[in-house]
Amino acid sequence: MKTLTIVLTDGPYISEYSEIACKLAEEALKQYHVNIFLYLDAVHIPKKSQNPSFFTNTGELFTTLAEKGAVIRACARCAAARGYITEGDTLKGSNCKDYLPGIKISSLYELAEMLKKSDRVISLSR
Repeated sequence: MKTLTIVLTDGPYISEYSEIACKLAEEALKQYHVNIFLYLDAVHIPKKSQNPSFFTNTGELFTTLAEKGAVIRACARCAAARGYITEGDTLKGSNCKDYLPGIKISSLYELAEMLKKSDRVISLSR
């Protein structure tokens, strides 16, 4: 099966990139293995307890994608700089108590592996 990797840099509710990524990933999962890597402010997307009044809760959309088989990782350095604490070794992907289920914090080394194994890469950033 071919692999698609999507890299996001915008945080939730700054742009529509997270919703676009979800729609792309949803369709791609029909024919691709999908990786999503959250970088810079995008590490805020899976934060628990977000309750936007006028927007779709993108964190919940990402959790649904993870349940359908998408691999979703957040950059460990970006997450740490924004106060998200990991619960293990980030080289293998670790959980974060502040994150919704299905999304783990990982290193840039995992991003490099994702990119190396990808047939297609989409970067959504400004």
